Order: sequence, then structure tokens, then C-alpha cells
Amino acid sequence: MKILDADIETSAAGREGWPEADLPEVAFLGRSNVGKSSLLNALVGRRKLARTSSTPGKTRLLHFFRVRREHDTLRLVDLPGYGFARVAKREQARWGPMIEGYLADRGVLRAVVLLQDARRDPRDEDLDLLAWLAEHEIPAIVALTKVDKLKASERTRTLRTLKEALPVQADWLVATSARTGAGIETLWQRLDTLL
Repeated sequence: MKILDADIETSAAGREGWPEADLPEVAFLGRSNVGKSSLLNALVGRRKLARTSSTPGKTRLLHFFRVRREHDTLRLVDLPGYGFARVAKREQARWGPMIEGYLADRGVLRAVVLLQDARRDPRDEDLDLLAWLAEHEIPAIVALTKVDKLKASERTRTLRTLKEALPVQADWLVATSARTGAGIETLWQRLDTLL
């Protein structure tokens, strides 16, 4: 996948700050510290497009990235992480309506990429999110992150276990590593079938 250009277009706390709905969008969502920013950077081949941090919960707004490829232009949207985040509970509670409002009302949304750390079991909130997306007929791809941190002997067993635990078709489960680039091309291929 050849990326010609990728830039942050805007950041917004509410729909009044969303860009015009003139391009297809893919939203990225997952628990805090799952590696969303790193995966976004790996997808576009840029090291600092999305800001990474060792402190969970740094993404507090919806960040819209405009990505121009050889044959099209689209937006990747980084949504705040859920779960463990070092922010006030009041602020975390504000994220729910912001995220749900975007997912439910954004007509140009083509897919959601739910990130799941390959070393962790899915939690109820991950399964609930996948069920909510299915109920609203929003296609979901699960990107298993940080597979490079698994020993080769663990990788096959772990992937098999996660395929059984997550309610998505096997083709919509992609093992990735932002560090090594594993799975990045496959993830683009899956996204292109939905775009």
C-alpha cells in the first residue's frame, strides 16, 4: 500500500468539530495502552503522525487523520481508549457519549478497527463493543497488537484461543506488530474490502 501523504486534519471533542463528511472513514478503538497510535503510525509509514505515550489515556479527543493513497483519500480516526487510563473518572465518563455519538451518527464510517493486545484475554467491554457494532451493522476488524512480544511457540496457540474468544470471522482477525510491520499489509487489504 503506497501512502502519498498523511496529516492530522483536526481534533474534536464533539460533532461541531468533526470535518465535513466527504471522505470514507475508519475508526480505531481499543483499551488504553493497546498501541493505537503506534499501529496508526505503522499503517501510514510515519513515526509521529499519531502521538504515542507510555502513559495510558493520552488520547482524549477524536483525532482525524487525512490519508492520501495512490488511488484514493480517506480518514483514519483515533478514538479515546477505554479501560485503564490515568484520567479522572468524570473525564472517562464523558468519552462514552462522544465515542458512541461518533460511531452511531457518522454516515461515512466504513469500519471500526478494534485493537486487542495479543497477550491479553478479551474483557467484557471488548466483547460488548463488538456486540454493539454488530447490532448497529458497523463492520469490525480486530487487530491483535504486539504479536512480536509473543514467543513463536506461544503465537499459534494464542491466536487460536483469541479466534475462539472473539465473535468475528477468522478473516477479520489480523495479527499485527507496529514494531516489525507484521500484518500491516493484511490489515490494509481487509480495510480495502470495506472501503
